[in-house]
Amino acid sequence: MAVPHPPVYQEYYTRTPFQLFSGVGWKRLVAFRADESGVTLGGPVTRYRRFTGVVPWRDIEAVVVWATKKDMERPIRRIGLKLRPGVPDVPGPDAKISPQAAASAAPHIEYPVVRNNRVIVFWKVDHARLSAAVRAFAPHVQLRVHPVHRVRPGQGGGPGYGGSPGYGSGGSIFDIMP
Repeated sequence: MAVPHPPVYQEYYTRTPFQLFSGVGWKRLVAFRADESGVTLGGPVTRYRRFTGVVPWRDIEAVVVWATKKDMERPIRRIGLKLRPGVPDVPGPDAKISPQAAASAAPHIEYPVVRNNRVIVFWKVDHARLSAAVRAFAPHVQLRVHPVHRVRPGQGGGPGYGGSPGYGSGGSIFDIMP
C-alpha cells in the first residue's frame, strides 16, 4: 500500500522572461510554502533573495487570505501572517508600511498582517490544499479567508482615495478635531 503524500502545500511563481532579466535565472521560485517547519513567503521576483522569509509555526497565530478591489479594477489578492507578539516582522516590501497606508490598502485587515503579506501575483492559492496543510502541521493556527473587500471613495486615507477631508472626500473638518 502506498503511503499518501504529506500535505505539504507549495506554489511556485509562473516563469516569465522578466525573471531571466532580474538576475534570478530560470529556476522555479517558491511563492508560498506550508510544511512541517512553518511557512515560507517568497519574495517578489525582482528581490526574491532579499525578501524571502521562513516563519516557524510556533510564531504564527493566523494565515490570512484577502483581496481588495477598487471600482473598475481587478481584485488585488494577498496572503499574510499574523505573528505572535514579540516576533519580528518577515522581511518584505511592506514590512515598513505606515498604519495609514495599510488602512488605505486594506481597511478590514489588521495592521501587523498587512506588514507581513505578499501579493498573490503569478501564482494562485488552492484553498483546500492550504487548509489541509495548516490543519496537518499547525492545528493551533487559524486560517482566515476574507471575501473581496471593495474600497470605495470615502474609505482609506491616501490622496485620490477620498479619505482626506476636503471637497468630495466624504470627510469633514470635524473628523479630525479632538
